[in-house]
Amino acid sequence: MTSLFAFDEATCQALAEAHGTPCFAYSGAVAAEQFTSLRAVLPSRVRLAYAVKANPHPELLSRFAGLGASFDCASIGELHRVEALGLPSGRTFFAGPGKRQEELQKALAMGVRIQAEGWEDLDRIDAIVDRETAVNLRVHPAFEIDEGNRIIGGSGPSAFGVDEEQLPDLLARAAGLRHVRIRGLHVFAASNQRDASKLLAIHSAVLDLGQRLHETHGLAFEQIDLGGGLGVAYAPEEVPLDLARLGQGLSNLLARHPWFQGELILEPGRFLAGPCGIYLARVVRIKESRGSRFAILEGGINHLIRPLLTGQAFPVKAVGKGSGEVVHTLAGPLCTSLDRLGEVALPSLEAGDLLAFGTTGAYGLSEGMTHFLSHPVPPEVWVG
Repeated sequence: MTSLFAFDEATCQALAEAHGTPCFAYSGAVAAEQFTSLRAVLPSRVRLAYAVKANPHPELLSRFAGLGASFDCASIGELHRVEALGLPSGRTFFAGPGKRQEELQKALAMGVRIQAEGWEDLDRIDAIVDRETAVNLRVHPAFEIDEGNRIIGGSGPSAFGVDEEQLPDLLARAAGLRHVRIRGLHVFAASNQRDASKLLAIHSAVLDLGQRLHETHGLAFEQIDLGGGLGVAYAPEEVPLDLARLGQGLSNLLARHPWFQGELILEPGRFLAGPCGIYLARVVRIKESRGSRFAILEGGINHLIRPLLTGQAFPVKAVGKGSGEVVHTLAGPLCTSLDRLGEVALPSLEAGDLLAFGTTGAYGLSEGMTHFLSHPVPPEVWVG
C-alpha cells in the first residue's frame, strides 16, 4: 500500500460531517492489506507479532488476530486487550524494560512468552513458576543500529536488554535458576526503516550473535526475535519498503544459518497499522505573525505528538481545496509553544477548512497527550 491517505477526499468530507471533528478514521481493508502483503513474502518460519503499542484499538487487534497474527505487548493493559481476543497460548509476547511483579504474574498466567530484559526478570520469573519455563533474552548489541530517528538508541548506553559484553556473567548466573530456561534471543532491530538492505544487515548481525551464543554458551534457541522497525513513507518522495527484497533476504539468512532451526519473529507495528488511519481536524483561526502564517487547529499534540518527537510532519492535505504552496505553521489549541504539527505547504487556509492527516493509524491518538488541558478525546471510527 503506497497511498499516504486511507480515504479519498469525498470520504473524508463525509466522515467529518457524520462524526464531527476532530476525529480519527481507520480503514479495515487497508489494515488487512498491509498484513497480507507482508505475510505473503515472508518465509513460513517467520512469525508476525503485531506491536500493540502502535495502535491498541480492539477492532484492529481483532482483525489482525483473524488473519493469524501474534501480538507483542509491553504493559498489563495491552495484555488485557490481547487476552480479550481469546487466542491460544503461544501467540503473545511480553516485553518492556520495567516489568512490574503483577505484570509478570499476568503474563505467565496467560501463557505468554516473556522477553526478559535482564537478571531481575529472570530471577523473579524463576520465583513465580513451579515448572520449566522458556523465556527469550533481550540483548543490547555492541553493533550499531542504523535508525532514521534515534529511538532505540544505537550501540550507546540503553535501558533496554542486557549489554552484549555482560552476557557471559549473566548466563553463568542464569545456569543456576531452577525453572527458567533461555530459549530465545530478542534484539530490537530499528525504527521506521524503509531500506530493506539496512534491515537485513541488522538481522544478519542478530543471527551472527545468536550463532556465537549457541556455539560459545550452548544456548538452544527456539526463537530469534528481530524486533520491529519496518518503515512506512510519510511523504510522497519517500520510497516504500521493498517487501519482496525483505522476504527473500530473510529466506537467504535462514539458509546461511543451518544451526538455527527455530522461528524468526518480526514485530511490525507502524508498518501494519500506520497506513490505515487518517486524522481529520478543522482550522479554527488563521494568524499572521512576524512573517509566519499560523493555522490553528482543533487538535494538536494532544492527538498527534509524533511531529514534535521526530521533527517530521504527517502527510496532510486541505480537503476540497486542491494544491497550494503557501507555507503554514500548523498549531494546535494547547497553551504551549510546543503544540506544533509541522510547517507545510498548503492552499491558503481559512477558518473552517478541513485538514486530513494521513498515515496516522500508528502512533496517533494512543501516543498523544490526550489528558493535557482536558480537551475531549476524539472518536475513532472504523470503515470497512
